[in-house]
Amino acid sequence: MFTGIIKDIGQITSLNSSNGDLNLSIKTSLKLNKINIGDSICCGGVCLTVLSIQNDIFNVELSKETLSVTAAKFWTKGTKINIEKSLLLGDQIGGHLVSGHVDAVTVLKSKKNIKGSVRLDFKSPKDVRPYIAKKGSISIDGVSLTINEVNKSSFSVNVISHTFKNTTLGNLNEKDLVNIEVDTIARYAVNATKYYIKEK
Repeated sequence: MFTGIIKDIGQITSLNSSNGDLNLSIKTSLKLNKINIGDSICCGGVCLTVLSIQNDIFNVELSKETLSVTAAKFWTKGTKINIEKSLLLGDQIGGHLVSGHVDAVTVLKSKKNIKGSVRLDFKSPKDVRPYIAKKGSISIDGVSLTINEVNKSSFSVNVISHTFKNTTLGNLNEKDLVNIEVDTIARYAVNATKYYIKEK
């Protein structure tokens, strides 16, 4: 599990494809001596497993299935991605609980500066619309954010300058694709309500 509080912006240094899977080497400023082989690490909102470590570079592998349902399929050498180490028992949860299991890929519709923050408007994928609620939480490329507004086919978030500068959200342009993960509690609440109504 993760919190959506980004610890570093990593950069892909190499990609190697094999039988549909993709092996990535990612450079980071994180202290990798505190990360073990087999640990989970969130890369751009995707939970991956550390396969090897060399100095300031770690390697992960994305399966064909993961590539098919995430924006990782568009990553290339030089792509910058948000990095967060997995939670340890007793760690502070500064954002919200993020699993690193991407629910959908969506597109940035617009970006607008508003009094010291940046408003980002995203298309709302049909499959996850029931779980997107005003003032609810959402993970965008691994970043924990609060949903400000929800419309029929879109939702918006306001990103403060610190988050904008210290995550890849600052590099987003209109029509860029991002990974989103809805709030786990919202998912269970909606599904439980559906089950209750059906049973009743």
